[in-house]
Amino acid sequence: MKLLRLKPGHGEILLAEGDIEVPEQERELIEAFRRELDAGLWAAVPTASRDGRREAELVKSFDDVPRDAERVIFFPRAAGGAAPAARGASPGASSAKRTAL
Repeated sequence: MKLLRLKPGHGEILLAEGDIEVPEQERELIEAFRRELDAGLWAAVPTASRDGRREAELVKSFDDVPRDAERVIFFPRAAGGAAPAARGASPGASSAKRTAL
């Protein structure tokens, strides 16, 4: 499995790669996955490509990623990508927003 970040003007950047059947590599993938979500990025697993359009399913945790997925792509949120706490929101508002996503 590969974890990739979309970076405007640069395409996909490889963040981590490993075999989820190897416990140590799976732990590294999970840690990299969590870092990206904590940084305010969204995660998606490509599912299909139709009529020249790509399709993907959003995932909120590593457990939501299908075991046979080849890659997970991280991308910034449309509002700028910063997590609510990073923008100075109150701690209560931050945790409420995270659970609502």
